[in-house]
Amino acid sequence: MRIFLAGASGVLGIRLIPLLIAAGHEVAGMTRSLEKADLLAAAGAEPVVCDAFDPDGLIKAVTAYAPDLVMHQLTDLPDDPARLAEGRAANARIRREGTANLLAAADAAGAKRFIAQSVAWEMTGEGLVAKDFLEQSVLAANGVVLRYGQLYGPGTYYPDNLPPAPRIAVDEAAARTAQALDLASGIYEVTDGSTSAVSPAE
Repeated sequence: MRIFLAGASGVLGIRLIPLLIAAGHEVAGMTRSLEKADLLAAAGAEPVVCDAFDPDGLIKAVTAYAPDLVMHQLTDLPDDPARLAEGRAANARIRREGTANLLAAADAAGAKRFIAQSVAWEMTGEGLVAKDFLEQSVLAANGVVLRYGQLYGPGTYYPDNLPPAPRIAVDEAAARTAQALDLASGIYEVTDGSTSAVSPAE
């Protein structure tokens, strides 16, 4: 399967690349940072430098790769957890505009499947509105939503301790994602212990 992975240099994306390749898939890894292209190539992906907020460029990039599946692991979060609060607006924007642009690009490219990252914990305000937009947009396109628990382990905001539940170890989250490529359209929670279906009509 040919997979276009948006957000490939993120904490989950960079772990997914070798897992997907080991399973026999071909992967294009998208990043908006030219500096991270070499990192993606070293991981085994075909690097694609593109901005999710550039709809025309995104359509061109996805169409050129002609993927069977588009995976949305885009986030816009600061590396420093102390700045998380101020980064929430940017992350909400990428869940709205980035999701809409990526869905349009997947449709233009004729991709048969679409999988997107969401979160399993309770949200409020702008974050909740953006999460709901992402999930409903993906379901409307017959895609799959993976609601991850809070990630912990190397490279996350919780490298040495456990976050509040719902949570999942980042390496386990990547492994479960690599096994979720054939799930039926719907919402699934990916947390410690299980990957469980959630009613799309909730």
